[in-house]
Amino acid sequence: MAKVLVLYYSSYGHVEAMAKAFAEGVRAAGAEAVVKRVPETVPEEVARKSNFKLDQDAPIATVDELEGYDAIALGTGTRYGRLSAQMASFLDQTGGLWQRGALNGKIGAAFTSTASQHGGQETTALSLITNLLHLGLVIVGLPYSYKPLTEIDEVAGGTPYGASTIAGSDGARQPSEIDLGGARHQGECVARLALKVFG
Repeated sequence: MAKVLVLYYSSYGHVEAMAKAFAEGVRAAGAEAVVKRVPETVPEEVARKSNFKLDQDAPIATVDELEGYDAIALGTGTRYGRLSAQMASFLDQTGGLWQRGALNGKIGAAFTSTASQHGGQETTALSLITNLLHLGLVIVGLPYSYKPLTEIDEVAGGTPYGASTIAGSDGARQPSEIDLGGARHQGECVARLALKVFG
């Protein structure tokens, strides 16, 4: 059975919720989903003062284990329209995998969270995707088969480059059902392709 890693970084829990929804979609399509997170790089005292969500139950991933998955979905909140430093630090350690071509031909995807509708959802997804392309992965976005991508009746995340959510400037907004549905749909798309390619 195809094995999908949903690897994320989440300061306040928004991307964590999206990662869980993504994994639900993977499982619904019949593949195995493993949800893990990258290590926190902010000192614990600073993280606590900043009200980071430190009680996340996903285990910490290691770079060496990436090779064991058929597909890898990366999720992170935006930092000035690009991936977070925590995710970048983790990906910066994949040089050995890149050099060996260890991830060539695997399937990749990206999802994100921003504070506002125009706060870098697409550029953050693309900043994740460029890393995946350099590592040799084939990219699956969030296709327009997910009909809410074209809806304009409510504020919602979602881009063709990957599922997304909007946290609000104070982080109070949690992912909506449209946002979570986009993550599930993208997870299903990744899993279906992984099952076709890897069985």
